[in-house]
Amino acid sequence: MSSILGLVSELERIARALDGDGADAVQPSLPAIAGKIAKIIGVRDEEVAVLAVSKRWKHLHFLVPEALKSVGFIPLSSNSALAAKTARESRPEIDNNFSAARHAVVFENIKLTGESLDPIQKIISAPILFDSRVVGVIQVSRKGATAAAAGADFTAEHLGNLLALCKPLGRFVHRAAGE
Repeated sequence: MSSILGLVSELERIARALDGDGADAVQPSLPAIAGKIAKIIGVRDEEVAVLAVSKRWKHLHFLVPEALKSVGFIPLSSNSALAAKTARESRPEIDNNFSAARHAVVFENIKLTGESLDPIQKIISAPILFDSRVVGVIQVSRKGATAAAAGADFTAEHLGNLLALCKPLGRFVHRAAGE
């Protein structure tokens, strides 16, 4: 828990610096932030995704993992994408039986590392807010051949930790999305 609080404090400090003087502030990269989140929650780096909302085009696009940036986007109107539902409803969700749920698997089938293509078994999805509006979605997953192989279930504590990061992440996603 102290690791997550440290990361929240670090992001809030950097966000305040961005507010004060954006030209001189050094913004950490979203992949570096995602890597810290992965380490704290106990997942692999490629199991953390940050998506930005494009109000102009009415879709979500990947900011992290970087390998998915050029692959495509998720329409906000999608009924089969948890990320779209999270953005539309601005409500977090834990699904420890995600592989059994009806969902889009397009991005799941893209090889990000040298590892095998295991399906997402468990997932946490949370809205990222900036100025009281959803600007993105963060999703943390556990992949594996089976639910047991993917690891432990996500808990309310995992979700709480992720939600604590969503507010300071809002400024970074807003800036990265450029909208």
